[in-house]
Amino acid sequence: MLHSKKNDGFTLLELMIVLVILSILGAIITPQFMDEPHKARVVQAQMQIENLSTAVKKFYLDNGFYPSTEQGLEALVTKPTMGKTPKNYPANGYISKLPDDPWGNPYVYIVPGERTPFEIMSFGADGQEGGENEDQDIYGKDTAKE
Repeated sequence: MLHSKKNDGFTLLELMIVLVILSILGAIITPQFMDEPHKARVVQAQMQIENLSTAVKKFYLDNGFYPSTEQGLEALVTKPTMGKTPKNYPANGYISKLPDDPWGNPYVYIVPGERTPFEIMSFGADGQEGGENEDQDIYGKDTAKE
């Protein structure tokens, strides 16, 4: 009776080839997904800025003026007591809680004046004005960027 030799496993060469192929695929695909968390944070910040902008516009429609820079976005949560005080402020405010940006920093709100009635922005990952890539500032659609 003839006995055939049965191959029960992979050779070292076959394993090395598979590892090289997986390494090449990983080197090609991984960089494409590395930036995804940052992109998701940017989108989240843009959505939150738009929601805050809508609340600021509602404040304006109810009261005829925008919250001042000093009153800030906190004017959407609790009725301002300093500066110009709103006459038609809803009992529960315009939002229940002021969110931080996706990096844990407060949103920046300023009333610059003539060109735009208000600006809401996030200073990005570094929490400081300016920057590139993850540190880039994020503005709302209503904000005029200089």
